[in-house]
Amino acid sequence: MVRQISRNCAPGTQRHAPITGRADIERGLSCLRTADPRLEAVIAQSGEVPLRRTEPGFSSLASIVVSQQVSRQSADAIWGRLTSLIDPLDPERFLAGGEPSWREAGLSRPKQRTLVAICDAMISGGLDLEHLCRVDGDNAMRELTAIKGIGPWTAEVYLLFAAGHPDIFPAGDIALQAAVGEALGLARRPTVAELRAIAESWAPWRGVAARLFWAFYATRHARAVMP
Repeated sequence: MVRQISRNCAPGTQRHAPITGRADIERGLSCLRTADPRLEAVIAQSGEVPLRRTEPGFSSLASIVVSQQVSRQSADAIWGRLTSLIDPLDPERFLAGGEPSWREAGLSRPKQRTLVAICDAMISGGLDLEHLCRVDGDNAMRELTAIKGIGPWTAEVYLLFAAGHPDIFPAGDIALQAAVGEALGLARRPTVAELRAIAESWAPWRGVAARLFWAFYATRHARAVMP
């Protein structure tokens, strides 16, 4: 039986108070146990649920763009080449590197265009990635997905790990869909819409729930799948 999370399980006086440390993860897990008793067994099988925070800013968002629709191994290789060619990696230096550096790193044309659009927005003042840490998730999503090339998955992963939003749930993540389907004994992997509906009862700690299910999958299959 799924129950509504009680008011005292909200992540703070502000719904978007960021997840910053292990205490936030533990508090979120405690609240998730209360909201959905099915998660007790998932928590027991998952080991330690990682925090996995990164510094907000261009480099963090760029690394997520690089990882879009490629294997972890390919993404790591491209990222390694890019950060060795452009160091430190910031909007001005990325643009100065130009196409020769981008091609040498292995960036596809669509990813080059996305990163250029991000750089232009940041330099013009139209996108403040650190500011997104301090606004609610819906507004942060709108600001990020307004940039051409940034879809929901990229925006959600950035807000989850770089901005620390507690209630972000990347329902379009294939590994997350598989993990929830397996953990809850569903007949098939849920669709994006179905997974969003399932996750509604885990608010306002959907960001901890996402980490939990990635940890569950990694433990069961001995393979890291967290973005």
